[in-house]
Amino acid sequence: MASGKAERADARFERDLLGRMLLIRRFEEKAAQMYGLKKIGGFCHLYIGQEAAAVGAIAAIDLARDYTVGAYRDHGYALACGMDPKGLMAELFGKVTGVSKGKGGSMHFFDAARHMFGGNGIVGAQIPVATGVALKCRYRNDGGVVLCWFGDGAIHQGSFHESLNMAKIWNLPIIYICENNQYGMGTDFRRVSSVTDFVVMGDSYGIPGKQVNGMDVLEVYRDVSEAVNRVRAESIPMFLEIRTYRYRGHSMSDPAKYRTPEELESYKKQDPILISRSRLEEAGKLTDKDYAAMDAEYKAVCDEAVKFAEDSPEPGLSDLYEDVLA
Repeated sequence: MASGKAERADARFERDLLGRMLLIRRFEEKAAQMYGLKKIGGFCHLYIGQEAAAVGAIAAIDLARDYTVGAYRDHGYALACGMDPKGLMAELFGKVTGVSKGKGGSMHFFDAARHMFGGNGIVGAQIPVATGVALKCRYRNDGGVVLCWFGDGAIHQGSFHESLNMAKIWNLPIIYICENNQYGMGTDFRRVSSVTDFVVMGDSYGIPGKQVNGMDVLEVYRDVSEAVNRVRAESIPMFLEIRTYRYRGHSMSDPAKYRTPEELESYKKQDPILISRSRLEEAGKLTDKDYAAMDAEYKAVCDEAVKFAEDSPEPGLSDLYEDVLA
């Protein structure tokens, strides 16, 4: 490909990534608004600030054969996988048209067709689930790779250590991704971890790893792409620590008083949407008008999702007994 065509293709690709991040941001802002209006109940963990991690990583896999398995902060993964914002918002509202029929809520988004296997409400519980999916891929030799997401707070769970040990013994095709947003609930990860370079955790099981800048979507995409290619080629598991930051509290009920306004503002200057927008503008590939049109489009999508959720019916009483495994 000639250099000019390559540059245009790269610009289109980054604009697409920027659009996906912007959709997540606007969806989460709308979810926060609806939660404040008490139209959403239960737990709600927002992904604002971390968009580059999900978007960059999931762009690096093929969801026809690969999988993503996440934790309770799962809205970003779902949207990055291409799930319908209307069904996601309806799930937050507890409506029957939701992606889990209104029974799962914020922490249990799921789409088998897109290989998006949750959403899990228990810290670290998704790690053995993802390891099991990787065992399926190895057993069937189907070429699939699993992205297993968890936060820095899950690092010290026994399920993490048991899963990595098993994955290495069996050489499972899985990439364990610690999405380190600096805080396990309300505690700085450096206060509770004897090791603050989490890549060492993978090394202790003979699993190669790397630390990734989670505030730049292109860096995430490139590093995860390299890891996916290596997992496929060498039939080994890998470990990535994606350093990122959440702008909101742990959940909607958390006022996040444990950090200073100065710290928050310093990270907002590294905003992943701002970085991509600035890079495209400096390259002459995006104008203020382009960005405004893109932003308006995704705000309209999220407004439509709210209307769909509000107009959707509640689950019937008989639905309580459906999809229950005895």
